[in-house]
Amino acid sequence: MLVWLGLNFYLFIDTFHWYEDDNAYIYTRIMLGHCGGALRRQLDKNITFHKMVAYGIALNATIHIVAHSINIERYHSSQSKEAGELRNKLSGLGKSPNESYLNPIRTYETSTTGQLLTTIAGITGVVITVALILIMTSSTELIRRSCYEVFWYTHHLFVVFFTGLIIHGMGQLVRGQTPQSLLLHNVTYCKDHYWEWENATQCPLPEFSGNKPVAWKWLLSPVLLYICERIVRFWRFRQEVVITKVVTHSSGVLELHMKKHGFKMGAGQYIFLQCPSVSQLEWHPFTLTSAPEEDYFSVHIRLVGDWTAALFKAFGAEEKSLKELWMLPRLAVDGPYGSATTDIFHYRVSVCIAAGIGVTPFASILKSIWYKCCNPNTVLALQKVYFYWICRDPSAFEWFADLLFHLETKMGEKWKNDFLSYHIFLTGWDESQATHIALHCDDKMDVITGLRQKTCYGRPNWDNEFKQLAENHPSNSIGVFFCGPKALSKILQKTCHSYSSVDPRGVQFHYNKESF
Repeated sequence: MLVWLGLNFYLFIDTFHWYEDDNAYIYTRIMLGHCGGALRRQLDKNITFHKMVAYGIALNATIHIVAHSINIERYHSSQSKEAGELRNKLSGLGKSPNESYLNPIRTYETSTTGQLLTTIAGITGVVITVALILIMTSSTELIRRSCYEVFWYTHHLFVVFFTGLIIHGMGQLVRGQTPQSLLLHNVTYCKDHYWEWENATQCPLPEFSGNKPVAWKWLLSPVLLYICERIVRFWRFRQEVVITKVVTHSSGVLELHMKKHGFKMGAGQYIFLQCPSVSQLEWHPFTLTSAPEEDYFSVHIRLVGDWTAALFKAFGAEEKSLKELWMLPRLAVDGPYGSATTDIFHYRVSVCIAAGIGVTPFASILKSIWYKCCNPNTVLALQKVYFYWICRDPSAFEWFADLLFHLETKMGEKWKNDFLSYHIFLTGWDESQATHIALHCDDKMDVITGLRQKTCYGRPNWDNEFKQLAENHPSNSIGVFFCGPKALSKILQKTCHSYSSVDPRGVQFHYNKESF
């Protein structure tokens, strides 16, 4: 059987690589797309899957607890005289040394709560239930946004949860008749002749035992996968990361340039960062803002929360002069990891939409587009990029406005002004800003961003925007990439569906979103 399965697995992998790599199927792959894309797209939804598993555990745990509570009360009621002779007889088993018990509640006067809390099943049940409640309540968006450390450390109670789950079944609270007893004690006959149980030859007393714990079988695979991932992360933690440049932006953003041996990234990917001098346990995700074509990788870290505040202090960002590079604290990097935005180059027309801090992934994308446009040897399928940025205060991301200005200038020099079309929407301003904007509305350069493209004020009308996109590209598959809040994501997903043509030869909007 193993040889047969192994041969089939080998044939599958061999055929997969044949279709994926052979030159004879290049045009077929252009038509159908690469095989790995669909799988990777599903793996990008790991957080959504993680949440669904958590909800499933919570639902089944609730059913489990309610069912056991009902069973305990039924065990207790079986000790009363009103329960009937058979239930009384079954409840009375186990009083003699040679008898095994079925009812864990030994007398009617026994406190069910007290009895429950003195058993292995009861104690571990309470522990894993409390651990599960703490894990799930601390995972709410309110806690994660305001007290990330509470979420981070509480989530590691999964160690207590899994350990308790393995031990939980050792209590053997639910018991059944043993196989040996079933051979001697014919339940079909004896359950209706329980008064004959004293006759050892006809109906010997039944013997009971609990099942051996099996939870470890279900936990073994995921725990081994988790341990492997921890080993990989520890190995990456030990690798040297060289900090080549540190920039403090006036908007409360710390820019770090780093190098690491063997580090290869794709546009729009992200990494996990750890600073041991700040925390020995915490790893935080940050989107890479550099392009794969650059000889370094970079992140922009905005000052929000305790961890970033401690990191700013460790790097001397609050001081007038930055520390020398050799004096900077050590950083560990895990990654890079993929994201949906890496598919932007697979479309002839791509639409990038960012809201607030969601603009970060597109820094890497736009840089990479620029490098690809400037390289005459690069054949780029992407022909047009529309970029939308909705923000309340662009000064909070002035580093990104600088990037746009640089790209705008370079595109103009290469006569590629039509390649990138960007639209910035400002949704928040005060009275003094409004007056300043009105006085400079006729200037060639935008008063807010300094770009040639003027800033729009208010929120975009997505119906108008998508209608115009559909008219501009009537027979194209358009990739729409979004990073921002869930409410806006739902609107955009619905709009993409509304403006996609029923005719497959017409315009088709393919929606992709980042976890935010």
